[in-house]
Amino acid sequence: MNELKTNSSSWAAASTRNTARLRYWTIAWLATTALAAFGPKWVWDFDTLLTILGVVINLGVGFGMIVATRNHLRGLDEMQQKIFLDAAALSLGAGLVFGIGYELLEDIKLISFEPEISHLLVLMSITFIAGIIAGHRKYR
Repeated sequence: MNELKTNSSSWAAASTRNTARLRYWTIAWLATTALAAFGPKWVWDFDTLLTILGVVINLGVGFGMIVATRNHLRGLDEMQQKIFLDAAALSLGAGLVFGIGYELLEDIKLISFEPEISHLLVLMSITFIAGIIAGHRKYR
């Protein structure tokens, strides 16, 4: 019985650590994305070397976030993994279908503006969050 409690508490501690690491990597990635996006205009006056360095740092931190996400996913139990993967599949599918359709609207002149990647990111984020919520409700 004590071994079961020990395994349960060590799993909970590992899950908490993985979640915290993912949170920190995500915040760092957001910060380096903002730096790479706004730094050239507002901080270093489009200096090429600094701009390249900002993008390279952003890519490196992004890779760290991907690894943290993988570790977080591996640390979840089977039901949480299923919820996460179902939500990720829904988000990927919606992003792919919407993104291609959105781009086609501009190509065939049904919209007069150029599609922005930020619109797609918002859609995929909302879809992912909705998928996580729906999954938790389904398996409650």
